[in-house]
Amino acid sequence: MLSFWFVAVAITLMVGAVLARAVVRGGHRDIGSRAASDVEVYRAQLGEVDRDVARGVIAKADAERVHAEIARRLIAADKAQANETATTNAAPTSIALIIIAVGLLGSTAAYWWLGAPGYGDMGLKDRIAFAEEVRISRPEQSVAEASLPTFVDPENIDGRYKELLGQLRSAVAKRPDDAQGHALLAQQERRIGNFLAAKDAQVRLLKLKGETATPQELADLGELQVLSAGGYVSPEAEMSLRAVLNGDPSNGVARYYVGLMLAQTGRPDQAFRIWDALLRAGPEDAPWIPPILEQIEELAELAGVRYAIPEIGDASGRGPNSEDIENAQDMTPAERMEMIGGMVSGLSQRLADEGGPARDWARLIASLGVLGEWERAQAIHTNAIEVFAADKDALELINAAGRKAGIID
Repeated sequence: MLSFWFVAVAITLMVGAVLARAVVRGGHRDIGSRAASDVEVYRAQLGEVDRDVARGVIAKADAERVHAEIARRLIAADKAQANETATTNAAPTSIALIIIAVGLLGSTAAYWWLGAPGYGDMGLKDRIAFAEEVRISRPEQSVAEASLPTFVDPENIDGRYKELLGQLRSAVAKRPDDAQGHALLAQQERRIGNFLAAKDAQVRLLKLKGETATPQELADLGELQVLSAGGYVSPEAEMSLRAVLNGDPSNGVARYYVGLMLAQTGRPDQAFRIWDALLRAGPEDAPWIPPILEQIEELAELAGVRYAIPEIGDASGRGPNSEDIENAQDMTPAERMEMIGGMVSGLSQRLADEGGPARDWARLIASLGVLGEWERAQAIHTNAIEVFAADKDALELINAAGRKAGIID
């Protein structure tokens, strides 16, 4: 790092010296050139007059008059040349030198302010390790919530609605074990933007419901944790969202916020994959589509991907292709499920409702093998064999997928 600064300073000084030398030499050469040129012209004219007299072209009396006029102009031009060299010549050169100095100092100051002096470049492994450290050491939910201003009910709330909300708050406080009351309170507090109160009500709801709580209710908690922290995905929110994906890998809300967490902790590559898969899975009216569209191009740039927004929902029901599966190999098991799970779910549902060609059945079987859902892959393989029993080519394709998934020899 020290050698870098020696080289940088040396190059800066060299460039500055070259520019300054060019300005100084150019200034002395160019400024005052008009007066010097006039002096040479008048001297040449004097010689020409003398030659004209010698050849008898002009009379001697006329020559003396012309000679006197040219001499007067020569004296004036010579004087002007001396004045320009002493005064005018110095000003542009000084200004140019000042500009060069300010430019060099300004660029150095700008780097010191906007850049990262003393911060070396990081290799890929170091970047990943640093991102993991950021993820692990990031602030807790309570810290993020405490940093935000205290919520105040909006002034534009309808009077009757405000009265009913007050009654609901009072009723829930009196009946803390009323799950339905907490569910309703969470909805209404969220409606007016009181995300912290909504989150607290949702926490209480999930405690009351215990193991009967649905993945969507847990996803609602994860989202409220993010909203109550001002858009920050805390470790507690991540825990809730990961739990959702363990039970429902296709949950769009959880996948979106896990992607946001990865973007916030220095893994734009993984966040991009998750969000791109969500765009391709759709549907167009999903609530996570607009925020993804606002951010994914910048995210792709950070991930080093040349990217064009795909058609929303173009992957709905098709399942992951070979490129999707190959990309998933570099992810953790949870991230792999987040990326592929939604596609698999859509494809499985379409085949169950509408049927489809053998290649779609084969794709589903292979994808389930990647996800480690071998029992499900085996069941679908058996079903596909029955459906395509009379089609030799289809059976070969399906059995090849079964071997790839590891469910048949």
